[in-house]
Amino acid sequence: MGLLIKNGQIVTSDSTYVADIWCENETITRIEKNIKPPKGAEVVDATGKLVFPGFIDPHTHIFLPFMGTFAKDTFESATIAALCGGTTTLFDFAIPGRKEDPVKALETWQGKANGTVCSDYALHLCITRFDAEVEKQLREVIARGVTSFKIFLAYKGSLGIDDCELYNTLRFAKETGTLISAHCENADMVGEMQKALLAAKKLGPEYHHDSRPPLVEADGTRHFCNMAELLDVPIYIVHLSCAEALREACDAKLRGVKVRIETLITYLLLDKTYAERPNFEGAKYVMSPPLRDKKNQPILWNALESGLISTVGTDHAPFDTTQKSMGKDNFCLIPNGIPALEDRVRMLYTYGVCQGRLGINRFVEVASTEVAKIFGLFPRKGTIQIGSDADLVVYDPAYSSTISAKTHHINVDYNPFEGFAVKGRCAAVTVRGHIQVRDGEFVGQKGIGQFLKREAGVK
Repeated sequence: MGLLIKNGQIVTSDSTYVADIWCENETITRIEKNIKPPKGAEVVDATGKLVFPGFIDPHTHIFLPFMGTFAKDTFESATIAALCGGTTTLFDFAIPGRKEDPVKALETWQGKANGTVCSDYALHLCITRFDAEVEKQLREVIARGVTSFKIFLAYKGSLGIDDCELYNTLRFAKETGTLISAHCENADMVGEMQKALLAAKKLGPEYHHDSRPPLVEADGTRHFCNMAELLDVPIYIVHLSCAEALREACDAKLRGVKVRIETLITYLLLDKTYAERPNFEGAKYVMSPPLRDKKNQPILWNALESGLISTVGTDHAPFDTTQKSMGKDNFCLIPNGIPALEDRVRMLYTYGVCQGRLGINRFVEVASTEVAKIFGLFPRKGTIQIGSDADLVVYDPAYSSTISAKTHHINVDYNPFEGFAVKGRCAAVTVRGHIQVRDGEFVGQKGIGQFLKREAGVK
């Protein structure tokens, strides 16, 4: 019957204005003032509220085998949580084991998602080895609509690739017009530092940071950028955490390397002291790269506002406290990851826009529009314009609350932002014109999410 969003202040990456939005057949078909809804249309009064394009998380791990266990969310629970927080599209990572076929991994992840997702989703595929057979299968993966890949310059012996594989992965990306992202650390440095710390009986979660300090990330970042420069191919750096790595990436930009940078909401707002909390509480905050010294945060915020950093993701990896306890006697065995999928938008709005660190249009750009552009979904996603999918977030800026594990929707028994005050909530969230959330709670249809196929051709 159609959906009308009335009298909201529409905010995109490049404009702010008041108008009505008419949606039918899952797309936006009219944007103008004083639209009169036809009989039977659903109407959402957005007076006094902000209307954003649906937000897009470029980096999640919903189904994730890791260190002998599995992440706790399902695609259903994760996408419900995402929607309650304003994220209407997410990118998850299909990760084959080093001996596993890429096509099989893609089918595994789609099998977990299809029929259960409540938002739309796309997939990046991780390249954990590169040889002739893998290259053949990657072409099939591209034909199935996956055009972005990730490699690990870490996790040697499991997911990590060597330099010959890195070279050939980037060569393949240039040939096919696909995009390679990388987890940038020096795997050998990490391995040796872990050995030294364990030998010294430094076993607690507080030593995780010392096993992979900023110079380790900076070295991996420089290496990735140098290889991309050699082959003249665009790249994307995931979860950049510190000033040292940022300088390496910016130096590469100045040399003409086509590098885009992602940071995480956790790096912007949490610091390494959280992982140093006593009684093994710090294990909840173990991730890689680790949370850094607080002095990095203003640098990351400034880089985000100025455009040096392109996107903000979550690296959502939900492991509960029982799973984290696997590493109680050895920090190397703590499952890595911090859950943040539900809270990214509110935290970025509260501590970015409301505190003057981020303009509101730039907020939309880094949390939605730029993700869509980089990964081949724009203008279907990431903006409010005629012809775009009717993914909309009606945001009530007057609402105030406090983040708590007691009220969140992710399937984990703690929240890393516990006790943080937030401004605003999602008064309504739509996916292709279907209302999925009202007043911060899921009220919609389960299983309506679609897999988003993309075409190769990096811009």
